[in-house]
Amino acid sequence: MKKTLKAGDFTNLANDYSKNRPDYSPTVLKSLLGLLSKPISKIDFVDVGAGTGIWTRMVYKTGVNSVKAVEPNEQMRLKGIEDCNDKKINWVAGGAESTSLPVKSADWLTMASSFHWADFQTAIKEFWRVLRPNGCFTALWNPRLIEVSNLFLEIEGELKKLQPKIKRVSSGRSGITETLSDDLSNSQYFEDVIYVEGRHVVKMSTQRYLGAWRSVNDLRVQLGPQKFDEFLSFVEKKISNLDMIEATYITRAWTARRKG
Repeated sequence: MKKTLKAGDFTNLANDYSKNRPDYSPTVLKSLLGLLSKPISKIDFVDVGAGTGIWTRMVYKTGVNSVKAVEPNEQMRLKGIEDCNDKKINWVAGGAESTSLPVKSADWLTMASSFHWADFQTAIKEFWRVLRPNGCFTALWNPRLIEVSNLFLEIEGELKKLQPKIKRVSSGRSGITETLSDDLSNSQYFEDVIYVEGRHVVKMSTQRYLGAWRSVNDLRVQLGPQKFDEFLSFVEKKISNLDMIEATYITRAWTARRKG
């Protein structure tokens, strides 16, 4: 019997997440670095909800001064440590609401494809605590742009057939992102909110494309094991005659500066 997966629980998804999730837009990363008040080589960076370190490693490669990856799920964190074993990245057990990091120890703190799982008010208060004056918090997501392909639209349509009331909690194009600029601007902890987005194309094997779907928590939870397996079978059949899939992703990022 399959264990029921809970919302936000990535236990047993770490391998698929690590192997199959795409990188974020390099252009967006470059733009975000330009918003910071320090030279790249002097930035102490923290990635909260780091998962297996996909975004963490991208920032690490820019040459920042230091990198800490905070991740609450043990399996995801251990996989991240394995994937980053040749890099000076300090992995920490913790979450958005309680990072366990020292006061005013970071210049830039991010949550990549994970801020929707956090308690907003508790998390931004914690980020304010960890960031130095003039430091920045960035929440970003990397959703697929399904409108560019009839195949992707058909696959998305199958989800709604299987579960008409499905909500894409982690899609980065709904939920928390709909009001995020206002929510950050109206908070007592952050100001000067800037939004950046950029498209990029990722060429994927069919197996990687399926693996990316397998790593999505919110769909597994809402569909349940049987319907999720039906969905994967549908996707596998639809792409069976393809050698490669060109998937367009849109990295969406909100950056806010610490007040005080």
